[in-house]
Amino acid sequence: MRVHSRKTHQLVVGSLAAAVMAFAGTLVQAQAPAPVKGVKFAQVNPGDLKEYLTYLSSDQLTGRQIYTEGYGLAAGYIQENLRKWGLKPLGENGTYLQAVKNRGYKVTRNSTVTVEVGGQSKTFKHGEHVTFSANSGGKQTVVLNGAQFIGTNAAPVAGLDLKGKLAVWMNATAPGGAGRGGRIPQNAGINGAIGAGATGVVGFAAAPAPPSATDDALTKAQEALTQAQAAVTAVQAAARGGGGGFAGGRGAGGGGGGRGAALPTADITSVQNVMLATTPNFTGDEAFFEFLLSGSPTKFADLKAKASSGGAMTPFAVNAKITVNVDNNFEVVSQQIAHNVVGMIEGTDPKLKDTYVMYGAHLDHVGYSQTGNGNPGSVSGCRNRSQVALDAVKASGKTPVKGAPAAPRAGGAGAVAAPGGGRGAAAPPADATRFDKGDFISNGADDDGSGSATLMGVAKAYATGPKPKRSIVFIWHVGEEAGLLGSRYNADFPVVPLDKVQAVLNMDMVGRDDCDDLEGDYTNSVFLVGDDRISTDLHNIIVEQNKLAIKPLTLDYEMNDPNDPEGVYTRSDHFSYAAKGVPVAFFTTGLHPDYHRVSDSVEKILFPKMARIGQLMYESGFAIAATDKVLERDNKGPRVGFGTKAEVIKK
Repeated sequence: MRVHSRKTHQLVVGSLAAAVMAFAGTLVQAQAPAPVKGVKFAQVNPGDLKEYLTYLSSDQLTGRQIYTEGYGLAAGYIQENLRKWGLKPLGENGTYLQAVKNRGYKVTRNSTVTVEVGGQSKTFKHGEHVTFSANSGGKQTVVLNGAQFIGTNAAPVAGLDLKGKLAVWMNATAPGGAGRGGRIPQNAGINGAIGAGATGVVGFAAAPAPPSATDDALTKAQEALTQAQAAVTAVQAAARGGGGGFAGGRGAGGGGGGRGAALPTADITSVQNVMLATTPNFTGDEAFFEFLLSGSPTKFADLKAKASSGGAMTPFAVNAKITVNVDNNFEVVSQQIAHNVVGMIEGTDPKLKDTYVMYGAHLDHVGYSQTGNGNPGSVSGCRNRSQVALDAVKASGKTPVKGAPAAPRAGGAGAVAAPGGGRGAAAPPADATRFDKGDFISNGADDDGSGSATLMGVAKAYATGPKPKRSIVFIWHVGEEAGLLGSRYNADFPVVPLDKVQAVLNMDMVGRDDCDDLEGDYTNSVFLVGDDRISTDLHNIIVEQNKLAIKPLTLDYEMNDPNDPEGVYTRSDHFSYAAKGVPVAFFTTGLHPDYHRVSDSVEKILFPKMARIGQLMYESGFAIAATDKVLERDNKGPRVGFGTKAEVIKK
């Protein structure tokens, strides 16, 4: 599972809200799918799962980090089994591999904002009083008939008329002022404004102070050093016969790119489709804000005074017409390639086989320490909980081991290191025997070897058992630990059309009990996240299918609660699809002392429980795929959370 990032959570939830609204109603509702009865299901076998995971978490795969040989061996192992089971390849050139291209772009921004107020019109260009981010999307022109000042970027937006308008915000600058620090609620500020229908967002950005004489001298010295290094590189390249420019000449460069030539610096690096239009989000300086608010009852000077004093900034309507013209040119200057593993069981119905249920897990993990410095297990790897969550745990008769709420993860034991690097403490002194005696490989048996192995078990069950009407897609994502790379790529460049995907059932860490049962009895529990947010039908069918099991699992919704500090809904691959409006259900058994540690090893895995979770996912997905009835995308948001029982939600 990916380490929690507060910044990522704040940025992506806004795009989720907009995307969900855009996809609402994509599928025409029929009567909701019902659980399947009387089908002789194949069985997800614990022995098979142990065989798969023993290999996937072995030292031979060196932690399965993206862009490494270990990950390639894991992908090859999955492919070999899919071919043996007869799944249809969905990758390039008849293979099971989908190339995930992580590209660096040089971005030329020609975007403008035109403001009409009080009979006057002014156009502001990027770099001249307004600033667009490098990842502000493809070309588009958005006309906003009005704007609304919302307060700070953390202010509540409930009750404000934002539909089709520009949301305007300005943070307090005084110590302790509103909008400083803390986690911004999903229904507030920028994210809330977009979710409430705002078609543009602008925030105030003060002009930078002029550089001091010392800063100016340092900048000039750095520029001179850069030029000197470039000159040395060019001479070295010429001496080798490789040419001096980036395009290079023939000779040692092999017909492209002379050796020694530096790659152009990328403004952004992304696996996503940078040409897709996004909600315009930019900043403006004092000159822009003074003109924007010149026809409004509250002027910029008034707001600035309140911001400086930390005073409350009351929302108000902005009397202006704004036209935003996003005009970016993207030049690819670098690229890394990794691969998702993708296969399909074709449906039996001639028409419905072109619609899908998708299953996912991530195949990558965090690699190994080049310094031989393994990080052992600790209860600090267990879950963070808010006070509300702690109270709910105590009320259920369980005892949290940490005793008090913890801050959201921002590093520490689970912090992401550079590729190939270890996690945790700094490197110890050099020791020639340390690598032979110590454990420095993060094998990732639970994270997410357990999900990858269980997904193999589900694929085999579909391959050897009955077939539903709709087709079943399986995807082992690459690069979840590096930022959901594989799922974000497939969400923008999908192997099957996303508007024909009924649901995505994703799993990550399903092989242990939460905190190894140190906080109570989780031996029968699986956490469900997101299943009620986009489609109530999806939640209901999982609940009902679980009740038909010989030994039903305990469905726990604590991690689905919006107040859960772990923010799991945005942390694994299902979120890439939820952001496109596709119904998702995420299955996990929680965190434990070995999370992102070298001690996450196969002998600690609970294979019978893994198989039961896989069986529930298999049968729930089968129920969705076995009928022509569709899941309604009612987009009602999270309604189950702390203390919620596993019950059908009445619509």
